[in-house]
Amino acid sequence: MIIVSELELRAGARTLIEPVSFRVQPGDRIGLVGRNGAGKTTMLKTLAGETLPFAGKVDIRGEIGYLPQDPRTGDLADTARDRVLAARGLDVILREMEKLQLEMAEFVDETARDTAVRRYGRLEERFGMLGGYAAEAEAARICSSLGLPDRVLGQQIGTLSGGQRRRVELARILFAGSGNSDATLLLDEPTNHLDADSITWLRDFLRAHSGGLIVISHDVDLLDKSVNKVFHLDANRAALDVYNVNWKTYLTQRDQDERRRRRERANAEKKIDSLRAQADKMRAKATKARAAHQMDRRAERLASGLAEVRVADRVAKLRFPDPAPCGRTPLTATGLSKSYGSLEVFTGVDLAIDRGTRVVVLGLNGAGKTTLLRMLAGQETPDAGEVHPGHGLRLGYYAQEHETLDTSRTVLDNMRAAAPTASDVDLRRILGAFLFGGDAVEQLAETLSGGEKTRLALAGLVCSSANVLLLDEPTNNLDPASRGEVLSALRTYRGSVVLVTHDPGAVEALSPDKVLMLPDGVEDTWSPDLADLVTLA
Repeated sequence: MIIVSELELRAGARTLIEPVSFRVQPGDRIGLVGRNGAGKTTMLKTLAGETLPFAGKVDIRGEIGYLPQDPRTGDLADTARDRVLAARGLDVILREMEKLQLEMAEFVDETARDTAVRRYGRLEERFGMLGGYAAEAEAARICSSLGLPDRVLGQQIGTLSGGQRRRVELARILFAGSGNSDATLLLDEPTNHLDADSITWLRDFLRAHSGGLIVISHDVDLLDKSVNKVFHLDANRAALDVYNVNWKTYLTQRDQDERRRRRERANAEKKIDSLRAQADKMRAKATKARAAHQMDRRAERLASGLAEVRVADRVAKLRFPDPAPCGRTPLTATGLSKSYGSLEVFTGVDLAIDRGTRVVVLGLNGAGKTTLLRMLAGQETPDAGEVHPGHGLRLGYYAQEHETLDTSRTVLDNMRAAAPTASDVDLRRILGAFLFGGDAVEQLAETLSGGEKTRLALAGLVCSSANVLLLDEPTNNLDPASRGEVLSALRTYRGSVVLVTHDPGAVEALSPDKVLMLPDGVEDTWSPDLADLVTLA
């Protein structure tokens, strides 16, 4: 359970949420929604105890499972399996038991062997109390359902892709939650990097969870199937509106509430205008000056109590840059190979990006799609093969984990790094189009939400004059309106694009010429028959 009292959140000088109180109790499955930058991620971090509120109190009672948008926790030397089992403390016990088994086989002294046997028995008893081998099997089932096979679970965290690491953290949290029916789960965009089957499984899991749940998601189907309450963060009013209904009923009620507010405001404004007009007429006569003053005061009281009407959310205006002139084939890769230890990711990948060519990269999670884009961008070195820049190449790289952003620097400083020759006036103008205005440009990038980081990274691309765009999941973390802007920009961009995505709408907007299938590295002509593979990849 989480009890929130008079919670107020701010980002710099901007108020995100005016004081609000609520509870999250077992059985509450809450969808936290609102536009990018409204404060959803900040609220979830505050409820998880990761950051302090500006004012108010958050009382956490019981276990919390928190999935941030960009999880970077855990020892990179741990295996994925140990990271998941660590949620219930099973990893340490298993390692100690395995170590003792080896020691017992080597002991010659009977006293030392007996001591080790007794210690092993205590560990086994503790292991059993925590669910033992049944819990280990349950963890494996959860991992498999999230697209993490045994071969991945045996790998070290540091060798996994960003999407795989995120699924390991989600599996860890769900495994902990399944062992504690009263645990409260706080999940920030949990469907990112999941294929269609894993998303379906996750919906069923969340619907069956008996503890509390708050989920931030732009996956409408997940919200429709999983939540029984909706918290809407209205950025224009800095208010949290609570709807104790399911998703479809929320959409209807919210629309009705907005229409009611508009009617009430229109009626009140008419009454205010009438009172002020009457007061102006009476003011001319000294005998009626007092009555005119009373009417003025009544009009002021009515004006101060007007219900706020929701203003249409502003949307970042995105247009990818006009590509700089380049040769016929600005980017070529030959014989690219990558392995992590004994695990081969892909081998012998050849790719030729001609001017204006649009390529979509498909492959199952872990097939190396992000790794390939990082190699093409010069962010990672292949084990074999080479990337050849062609005449006039200008690369623009959008990384799904926002690695291209320096989170220790401000929004404006990140833009200066992306376009060192541009003036601050031009950079501020572009940032304004991406909804970073006023003091927001001096905000540290590390304090931005996932959607805001996406907008900042895309704003950097606008300054680049890139003629080849490498886009890795560019629609992740975006609200529907902002996603629409990205898709529209993809349709009109005249340069070359290499796209990695789980979003069928992004592939449709790209209208690709070619497809590259990983890990085989086979390049072929795009066919609409391949569209069904996008959500499975």
